[in-house]
Amino acid sequence: MTTTLADDSITAPPSAAPAETSVPVELAAPADTPPPSAALEFAPPAQPPAIALAVAPPTQPPATKAGAVPAAAPAAAVASKRPRAPSRERTFGTKVAGQPAFVLHSYPYKETSLIIDLFTRDFGRVALIAKGAKRPHSQLRGVLQTFQPLSSSWVGKSELRTLTDAEWVGGMLPLEKTALLCGFYLNELLVKLLARDDAHPKLFDHYVATLNQLAHNEPATIVLRKFERALLKETGVSADLTRCTATRAPVRADVVYVVDPERGPRPERASDPWPRVAGKTLLDMEREDYQDAATQSQSKQLMRFLLAHHLGGAPLNTRQILIDLSQL
Repeated sequence: MTTTLADDSITAPPSAAPAETSVPVELAAPADTPPPSAALEFAPPAQPPAIALAVAPPTQPPATKAGAVPAAAPAAAVASKRPRAPSRERTFGTKVAGQPAFVLHSYPYKETSLIIDLFTRDFGRVALIAKGAKRPHSQLRGVLQTFQPLSSSWVGKSELRTLTDAEWVGGMLPLEKTALLCGFYLNELLVKLLARDDAHPKLFDHYVATLNQLAHNEPATIVLRKFERALLKETGVSADLTRCTATRAPVRADVVYVVDPERGPRPERASDPWPRVAGKTLLDMEREDYQDAATQSQSKQLMRFLLAHHLGGAPLNTRQILIDLSQL
């Protein structure tokens, strides 16, 4: 009886249903009850998509980290570019073209090449390898001559670079006889007193002017004194000859002085081993006025003394040749 009441209570909701369908309903009822409860039980599992979405936020940190990486990537990229900037600076200027130059000195290198010392206007004294310059048909063979104005090109960033081209510019008379020996004297001074890769454009222009003066047979004693003085000034080892180092007073023409190689002129002393020069000579040298015979003689002795000091006692071969020739 209890069962019948339970069945009626279950079948009551479908009131319009025929009697034949009540049996399947009664049979399905036990199965129907679980499904709703099962559906209710499985609804939470339907939440896992939401849980999966909730899990997605943890995946956000990787996204955030991934986002941080791109942010850091430009910095890393910049950092990776920074080392390359100095390399560009190092390579800047390694290719030089059309540089005015003169050959100071050259000597053989291996069987067919030369190492040359060039005096250039914008790069100072540079050492170059002239590959194949000794070969009979080399274009450089007849070009790399001393006292000839050149347009030179080279490559390399080490101390010894490679000459790629040299063209004769022309426009200067050749040096002959005594003027030629004076030219070699100038070159020897430049090789021994100029540091490598130290530009001296004013001295370069003075060198060109001196070669022209020698080629036009101007007095060698005056031309050489002017160049020696300009060389010491440009290299920063020449003192002011118009002011006494002891008193800072102007040099007087009627006073006899000695010139300290490191400081400048001061009044002579009896114990001084250095050459004595009149104040007038010092003032004439500063003005480049060598017309007075006493100025020529005293300036010659003074410049010989100063150059010997700054050369550290190294002899000048061409000067000795000139001295020997003057004694013939």
